[in-house]
Amino acid sequence: MTDLRDRLNLSTIADDACEFARKYGLGLEIAEFCTAFNMDKEFEIWDSRVRREMIGVERFSFHAPFNELCPAAVDPLIVKVAKMRYNQAFTLMHGYGIDNMIVHSGYVPLIYSNDWFVEHSIAFWKEFLNEKPNELNLYIENVFEYTPQLLNDIVKEVNDERFNLCFDVGHAIIFADGVTITDWVEQSVSILAHVHLHNNDGKRDMHNTPGNGILDIAELVRKIMELSPKTTFTIESIDIEPSISWMKMNGFL
Repeated sequence: MTDLRDRLNLSTIADDACEFARKYGLGLEIAEFCTAFNMDKEFEIWDSRVRREMIGVERFSFHAPFNELCPAAVDPLIVKVAKMRYNQAFTLMHGYGIDNMIVHSGYVPLIYSNDWFVEHSIAFWKEFLNEKPNELNLYIENVFEYTPQLLNDIVKEVNDERFNLCFDVGHAIIFADGVTITDWVEQSVSILAHVHLHNNDGKRDMHNTPGNGILDIAELVRKIMELSPKTTFTIESIDIEPSISWMKMNGFL
């Protein structure tokens, strides 16, 4: 039995996340600003929604915007936009009293050479972190990466204890090539700090409950806890109630 209650968040991509976070004493991962549009248009509406969600919940993480953002872009204006958006997200997160932020790497296969992407990502994140206070945990998340190598190289070369890996299981199910999901975890264990849990059919990023898909996520969670017992988790499923049932069935709640 591995109780994850004190290290488990529920993503607010699910409408019922707040209800179950309060009921079971879980945290929330604020996802309303994954789309930067919500920082600009009708911000007051989204801000009020987030503040209502936070009532009665004690632990939080914050998902930064990711659409069209790439800190290693070839076009320097795109890099400036990425930095502006991440700074907006940091300011907003800080205002909510949250100090854990998830960012996407921005990697797109066939667009960037690996050497370019790693080199320019390292420079971007070093500069970004140098401008931020110590009270920050930044987790970089895999999306289209085929193997753990790119993000492992970036995190290790940035070499900042505030900067670690968010391993997204659902994305790896689809895009991993030449490496098993367990191998990915084992190769990344030294920098693994946060995990997104969701399942799928191996073809589409469906954000199913952890028990609804081709991967035995219960076995994977136990492996992660064995290798990295301080790692935190977010259920990033669009249906929280069956995800909670799955957590109970597998002894995680």
